[in-house]
Amino acid sequence: MNNKRNLRILLITIILTLQSTSIVFATEVDTATSNANHYGFLTLIPPVIAIVLAFLTKNVIISLFIGTLSGAFLVQLVDKSFFTAVIHSFLDLVSRSLNSLADPWNAGIILQVLVIGGVIHLVAKMGGAKAVAEALAKKAKTARSTQVVTLLLGIAVFFDDYANSLIVGPIMKPVADKMKISRERLAFIIDATAAPIAGLAIVSTWIGLEVGLIKDAFLNGIGKEVDAFGIFLQTIPYRFYNILILVFVFITSILLKEFGPMYKAEVAARRRSLNSENDSEVAVDSNMDHDDLEPKEGVELSIWNAIIPIGTLVITALICFYFSGYSAIMGGEDSALQQIMNSSPLSFKAIQEAFSASDASIALFQSALIASVVSIIMGVSKKIFTISEAIDTWIDGMKPLLITGVILLLAWSLSSVIKDLGTAKYLVSLLSGSLPNFLLPSLIFILGAVISFATGTAYGTMGILMPLAIPLAYSMNPDMSYVIVSTSAVLTGAIFGDHCSPISDTTILSSMGSGCNHIAHVNTQIWYSLFIAVITILFGYIPAGFGIKWYVVLPIAVIAVYLGIQVLGKKVEESV
Repeated sequence: MNNKRNLRILLITIILTLQSTSIVFATEVDTATSNANHYGFLTLIPPVIAIVLAFLTKNVIISLFIGTLSGAFLVQLVDKSFFTAVIHSFLDLVSRSLNSLADPWNAGIILQVLVIGGVIHLVAKMGGAKAVAEALAKKAKTARSTQVVTLLLGIAVFFDDYANSLIVGPIMKPVADKMKISRERLAFIIDATAAPIAGLAIVSTWIGLEVGLIKDAFLNGIGKEVDAFGIFLQTIPYRFYNILILVFVFITSILLKEFGPMYKAEVAARRRSLNSENDSEVAVDSNMDHDDLEPKEGVELSIWNAIIPIGTLVITALICFYFSGYSAIMGGEDSALQQIMNSSPLSFKAIQEAFSASDASIALFQSALIASVVSIIMGVSKKIFTISEAIDTWIDGMKPLLITGVILLLAWSLSSVIKDLGTAKYLVSLLSGSLPNFLLPSLIFILGAVISFATGTAYGTMGILMPLAIPLAYSMNPDMSYVIVSTSAVLTGAIFGDHCSPISDTTILSSMGSGCNHIAHVNTQIWYSLFIAVITILFGYIPAGFGIKWYVVLPIAVIAVYLGIQVLGKKVEESV
């Protein structure tokens, strides 16, 4: 009885305390900053709940839903009573979900995910995926060569991280299964060649954001006009995490050495017999199981049934990126860029600027639609489908990816509520402070990782940290090389945290594209990401913070990766 009475008293105290916090902040202070100052560490509740529940329940949707609802409750509690805030938090969650879907960028991402799913299903039913798998299997005759081929394909789809996950995964999944490579390992390779490659590529959907943030931070932060693209190029050798994670994938693929949970997953996969009951367990959370990817009965296998649709998707995506950016530039007010487009529209500078200004979500959606039309025409002309069958097959390919759309909507809603709650601002104020110059790049890297992990977005983290990092670095050491190292730490730290986060959209898509259980992907990948992050700090940003050049630092860091794999890794045989 005493315990129940004490519990009631505790609950009443919490409710009264929360009600007492319901104040209206001064209008001159922005909402996020006000909430961060008012709630303090409580701003961490939504991402912590989402992340912890994701691991405990192994259900991403429930975790994201409850995490978002808790954040909406705190936001509403600012100027409402406890019980009113409970009701309005649900209404706020619904509103945020609708606003996320109404955003043209988000809508474009969901549509291109669904339409690419339709293209992949058409390719599979026409026998293209199986034909490619069999053709690649001739080259990828071992687990070692299969992983290297997957790595190379991931690098080839350099222009967008979403496209990488959705194209490489379904193509390589049958080959990986045949070679008894775990879905966890496949998802890791795909994830490791998605954002790290897109973030490094000179022509990609990321470069516009990165160059734009660099330019604004220099101009508004320290009042300097700089060649932002030139700064971007100079940061590339200092993107230690991006580079080292690719080196790690290559070395572990060649040596067939793994450690941690990935080792267990690989050993289990090697011992699994093809078409065994254990094999079906691996694909429990797959969006596209083997039955869905089997060719239509009686279809003659041809690699062209995959090369032409997928090639159309890739080539038209590049074209759509260009014309999307071209239209944006020509419709804008920058006369210098317009002059470049008019005088030399196909020059490297023009192409780079066009890609920077492009709307990736629209371009990918457009290219996916074109690839869909080409696939349907191919299927009908070869008498594989009737028009109605082709359209039904296309729509069937979208159905398994509806769950991805729901997850993305909830992830965006969580990101929105985290922004309003001031979580990132609280983390910045908590972790930043005075410290020795050589530690600043490492601190920025860690800070970017923490924010990105908690929010699940590399883009948002870059937008938060870049305006802070460049002025801070310049104030501590005005040498441009030091500022460049600190700038690169923002970009790589955001990708590292995004890599580890179970609520990251690229992590989600990598799981979906490879047919891997999402939590299993996170559990196996996070240890590899942390390993590379430690080497990035110890052998990358700390020496670079002392002013040591990249051509000295990077080779030493690569050697450290190799030695670390040799010490920690255990050999996984080609077959067991």
